[in-house]
Amino acid sequence: MSSRSDCFECRWQRSRALLTAYLGAQALALICLFFLSLPVWAILLGALLCVLHGFHCVPTSILLSGARAFTGLRRDDTGWHLWNERAGWQPVQLRPDSLALPHLIVLRFRLPGGGWLSRLWVRSLCIPSDSLAPDTHRRLRLRLKFSRRRWVAPE
Repeated sequence: MSSRSDCFECRWQRSRALLTAYLGAQALALICLFFLSLPVWAILLGALLCVLHGFHCVPTSILLSGARAFTGLRRDDTGWHLWNERAGWQPVQLRPDSLALPHLIVLRFRLPGGGWLSRLWVRSLCIPSDSLAPDTHRRLRLRLKFSRRRWVAPE
């Protein structure tokens, strides 16, 4: 009988559904701004903030085109690791408020090291079901739900 390996690795690609949902939310936010009875400067400031958020989030978090975009997750004997082109595999501590639903995984994590601010700063990743093969997405959900020591900080 072979021993069960605890190693798991997956890499995802950009998601059309996530881009559509983000652009829809941005459009609703901009429409709501213009229907509020606010001064013109407040409406313009809100619209500018929406556009700046889009320029910050779309390339790295949605289109996965930047070097800082996380595009892979690995679990091995040393713990959980995330991949990006800039730093390679980085150890991470998964947070208990991560969410694994049938069509969406919200991965909440913290990168170790750095100062006190980086220890407090929790990041998030959305991994929709259309960014992975269906079997891989299901396996990742199961790993996140039932993996032992999944919340342990990397050493």
